[in-house]
Amino acid sequence: MSDKPNRRARRRRVLQVLAALVVAWLVLDKTVSVAAPAPRVGHWRSQEGFASYRAAYDEVMATLPAPTRTHDVATGYGAVRVYEWAAPGGGEGEDLPVVLLPGTRSGAPMWGDNLGHWIGERTVYAMDAVGDAGMSTQSVPFASFDDQATWVEQVLAGLDLARVHVVGHSFGGAVAATHSLRHPDRVASLTLLEPVMVLQGLPASAYLWSTLLFLPGPQSWKDRALAEIGGVSVAEVRERTPMSVMIDKGAQHYAPVSLVPRTFTDEEWRSLPMPVRVDIAADKSLAGGGGAADRAGALGVDPVTVWPGTTHSLPMQVARELGSELERYWSAHDR
Repeated sequence: MSDKPNRRARRRRVLQVLAALVVAWLVLDKTVSVAAPAPRVGHWRSQEGFASYRAAYDEVMATLPAPTRTHDVATGYGAVRVYEWAAPGGGEGEDLPVVLLPGTRSGAPMWGDNLGHWIGERTVYAMDAVGDAGMSTQSVPFASFDDQATWVEQVLAGLDLARVHVVGHSFGGAVAATHSLRHPDRVASLTLLEPVMVLQGLPASAYLWSTLLFLPGPQSWKDRALAEIGGVSVAEVRERTPMSVMIDKGAQHYAPVSLVPRTFTDEEWRSLPMPVRVDIAADKSLAGGGGAADRAGALGVDPVTVWPGTTHSLPMQVARELGSELERYWSAHDR
């Protein structure tokens, strides 16, 4: 019997724990921005630390379908690692490519459950974010969160992609929304999977639990906090998998850039000219749950889907359903 379903379940659990780290990182940012407001770049704390992360990263990447090409695209903020899975025939024709923007600390490897449903249908690009753990590098500081939109735009231009379907998860959803707001002509459609902050702020409970991650106390308290925020058990928090090792190595050895997305105004949402869809988790949502879904619907976003039985790890939990649904959505907006 294949252990692929077990691997997928473990990856989903790890990404749910990662959701807790997203909250912790956003909360910590508010303190860091006051205590150390000077611009800085994301960086590895040591070569040894990067080497240990790279080994873990390569192990996770080996579980993904082999990319057709690997790009390191120069931008004004650093070099961006992009993996390409080309459609049959080199991706030529009327089907526009898809660009995937990852959540914090997860990089391109987070899309492992989803790629198999999309590659072969159209060309897919997945990238590691600038200023975060991964194979991208940062050489110039960000002045504001809007600079995230700039490096994404420069990557798409560098790859000579005139129009694309953009998909973002979690922090990557906030980046995708900001890029679409600033560079709408590049975006044929926008899909936001559990996007943090742009529709609604984080729930108060997430801030309360996250304080335990920074206060002195036993590891059991911190494990409980991660479990409560991520929607998993304490045992799952402590489980070791290639993905959890990669995330731990990144958290331990990479000093990320401290920037928090902002909540868009109604006018900004209504100004987006491209089709927009929003997918929200029914449980342990970090996008704002039902409140965010209601706001998106009131602003004219269509479709807005709240997926039963899902958490912030929604892309992995409903990978099969999203596979066919998003392909139909993209096909409807290829022109």
